[in-house]
Amino acid sequence: MDWNRALKDYQNYLRLERGLSENSIINYSLDVKKLVGWLNINAIQISPISITEETLQQFIYEIAKKVNPRSQSRLISGLKGFFNYLIFEDYRTTNPLDLIEAPNLGRKLPDTLAIEEIDAIIKAIDLGSNLGERNRAIVETLYACGLRVSELTNLKISDLYFEEGFIKVTGKGDKERLVPIGTNTIKFIEIYRKEIRIHHKIDPKAKDTLFLNQHGRQLTRAMIFTIVKRLAEKANIQKNISPHTFRHSFATHLLENGADLRAIQQMLGHESITTTEIYTHIDRKHLTEVINRFHPRKG
Repeated sequence: MDWNRALKDYQNYLRLERGLSENSIINYSLDVKKLVGWLNINAIQISPISITEETLQQFIYEIAKKVNPRSQSRLISGLKGFFNYLIFEDYRTTNPLDLIEAPNLGRKLPDTLAIEEIDAIIKAIDLGSNLGERNRAIVETLYACGLRVSELTNLKISDLYFEEGFIKVTGKGDKERLVPIGTNTIKFIEIYRKEIRIHHKIDPKAKDTLFLNQHGRQLTRAMIFTIVKRLAEKANIQKNISPHTFRHSFATHLLENGADLRAIQQMLGHESITTTEIYTHIDRKHLTEVINRFHPRKG
């Protein structure tokens, strides 16, 4: 088995068996391609079935000189997944990366925005422009529903169940979930949909897509990043802001106000509660206040 064949089969496995998104498949593929590129540059002719731990150690050592520890850890994790797949398919009996340890990164806590900062970003939106109402609806939806950027760009009009107070979100692996949506956010979406979007010349492929660009097509992930970055700059917020920041803020503010961690997990679409538990580490001061206020033996 050569590397091209192994990679193609791995991609099909990720798509069909794991149900991963195309973005995730691309990222996992890049990890393998980096290894193959390094083997080619160094004229090392070895197959994915026969490659050894020693060769991979040398590769990781060379990569470590060029990338930060987080990228190095991500690469090791991605390659472990590839070789685990080869074991799963009975091409190999061992994973050559099992004894190669990733750098100890500690736990990276997500950036969050204060409520006042979110208000400032929304106030920075020029509602007099053609795109103002759309951008307000986008920011409000990101924060009010805790969506991933891909979930926002793929949101359909047919996914809106406003009478019931929910939207249907298609998350990672095409898994669907229902997320509550507040009356204010519904109001801003309806203003955009009924007063702005209706006047677009809409591409037939985007007929059911909620948020559109100036050409009546689905917005890209990159465009959402650009919108958010520009608004943060305009609001004079110095933090490194991305669409995901609103998702982190959504979860953090819910937790701080007493929401159940399991409920937050369901709304975020996390497969494991351990992913959601990172938010319990964000504001230790708040958690201390909760203990002091509610624990019967606080004194």
